[in-house]
Amino acid sequence: MDINQKLYELRNTINYHNEKYYDLSDPEISDTKYDLLMQELKQIEKEYPELVTFDSPTQRVGGSAKREGGVKVQHKVPMLSLQDVFNKEDIYQFVNDMQSQFENPEFVVEQKIDGLSIAIRYENGDLSVATTRGDGITEGDDVTENIKVIKDVKGKLKEKVPYLEVRGEVYMTSKAFEAVNEQQELLGKQQFANPRNCASGTILQLDPNVARERNLSLFIFNIQDIEGMAFETHIQGYEFLKQQGIKVIENYSLCRTADEVWDAIVKIGENRGSLDYEIDGAVVKLNNLSYRETVGSTSKVPRWAVAYKYPPEEKETILLDIETSVGRTGRLTPTAVFKKISLCGTSVTRATLHNQDNIDNLDIRIGDTIVVFKSGEIIPKIKNVVIEKRTIESLLNNVSYKLPSACPVCGKKTVREEDTADLKCINPNCPAQLEKLIINFVGRQAMDIKGFGESFVVELIRKKYIKDIADIYSLFKYRDELVERSILGKEKNTDKLLENIDKSKANEAHKLLTGLGIPNIGKAAAKEILKHFKSIIELQYATVDELKQVSDIGDASAESIRSFFDDLNNQEIIRRLNEYGVNLNSSQNSNTDKRLSGKIFVITGTLPTMDRNQATQLIESFGGKVTNSVSKKTDYVVAGENAGSKLTDAQNLNKQILSEKELVDLLS
Repeated sequence: MDINQKLYELRNTINYHNEKYYDLSDPEISDTKYDLLMQELKQIEKEYPELVTFDSPTQRVGGSAKREGGVKVQHKVPMLSLQDVFNKEDIYQFVNDMQSQFENPEFVVEQKIDGLSIAIRYENGDLSVATTRGDGITEGDDVTENIKVIKDVKGKLKEKVPYLEVRGEVYMTSKAFEAVNEQQELLGKQQFANPRNCASGTILQLDPNVARERNLSLFIFNIQDIEGMAFETHIQGYEFLKQQGIKVIENYSLCRTADEVWDAIVKIGENRGSLDYEIDGAVVKLNNLSYRETVGSTSKVPRWAVAYKYPPEEKETILLDIETSVGRTGRLTPTAVFKKISLCGTSVTRATLHNQDNIDNLDIRIGDTIVVFKSGEIIPKIKNVVIEKRTIESLLNNVSYKLPSACPVCGKKTVREEDTADLKCINPNCPAQLEKLIINFVGRQAMDIKGFGESFVVELIRKKYIKDIADIYSLFKYRDELVERSILGKEKNTDKLLENIDKSKANEAHKLLTGLGIPNIGKAAAKEILKHFKSIIELQYATVDELKQVSDIGDASAESIRSFFDDLNNQEIIRRLNEYGVNLNSSQNSNTDKRLSGKIFVITGTLPTMDRNQATQLIESFGGKVTNSVSKKTDYVVAGENAGSKLTDAQNLNKQILSEKELVDLLS
């Protein structure tokens, strides 16, 4: 078979099984067979490096391609910023200046996307390098691998242009941004302040898997350099890019007078509220490219373009109510509800108040006149209270709004998290937190039930099949009903998931303890606890003093455990788990050989026969500890294929490096 045909078929086969595994949760081949396909592809690409493509499974998500931090790319064309202007007079002055220098100049007016500026180079029609703005003059960061996984990025042009460099803006849609922040909350991580910060942080991190998962977008707004052809105008360049399949700025206007330019700016401003992404202004630029060369640039900005920044739009309204919702992590979020107003072309009736500290700073009370604004952002915010318009009732009340001391969903006590402004419901069985609890329970860090994706969790909770953790193990009773309603997919997929649920009953008890969602008790603490107690049943009756005898378990963790098992609902859940045959007994103290006690390991790369969890369990069974990063305290680094930067760190620190076989030999 022709080698190109062989590569084509191999890549298609691997991509097909990737989709079946990740998207449909319905793998058709074993992990071993999949690994063999990948190894065959890697071997061929190693022998024929000139045939490696950027979209090969070995290069994209699911493969091994990750960029190294700190790699710089020299700019061939400076990535200058734009001169900002803030009023109509400045726009007319710019247009008049250009008209005084050139005969009948044309102007392109387009949206100014609020994102991260990127330059992308194509050589002979193929994407070669992508770089951030960096210092704008000399160099930027190499972000090629992260750019390649953005759906809007064209990897290959339709024409084999010798060299093309384009400049664009990486951004996030409102929907993508909300999804990322929801996931951040689910994982207990800090949420991003706005879409721009999220897009920027995502592009600059090292793992292209993260960039793809966060669903970034891209608009191109300029041709920086091109060889083999020339254009007279900016719009001609856009038309060429669109022919190549490249996504350019939408809804631009071609104008000839200052009035037309201003009208186009006003129109963009009026419509920005209907966009599904953020803009922070409008750009006005000369259309004729030879005119641009004539006027040139300063050391900081081009003279042939300006960026108009819209003033923040704000309006007064009346605060009708403050609603409190409970998120997946138990965090209480107050939301202001006010009389409908129109901002940036959209009707607005609600704005988040974030937390009690923000409420206190605003001194906000129901019935107050408030000022709501949008400053180039999608999400409305409350600027201030108009004190002079405060009602007599509000003045007599003399107290700003206070968040409830009891959870509005389950009625249990709320507490303020230490060192934060967040008020939380700490009841793990609160219905508002059930999604997070179940997703954590079935996830890799806990019971690791394969194929039990987030969408299934949400649907099963919504359809009332799952009301607590123990209900997961009663799903087999509804097998025919689940198949008929296609809640878990077709018959094959449903049976596979039910089989995986049944298999999880045999898991180590520390996995179950991790999944119970007890505050302050993660994977490491759960393992340590069940080295001291024979079972979760025994743990259920341990006193606070007994719990504090466990390494790394302090007052707060011990109180959390005791509080969890004192709850009658939780006692019933443990009883039902035991009834369904879920393993509650610890086997961690079966190995008395603790030769690795005090030794710290790091595992990196793909091992030949063990996955990372298996290697970790092996090391920990002999008393060792596994951490995520290499430091001076690290004793051994276990390295497999595609070990990456952790192996480099180990070599630089002169740490002992072991293969999988050498690790096994060490313990034999």
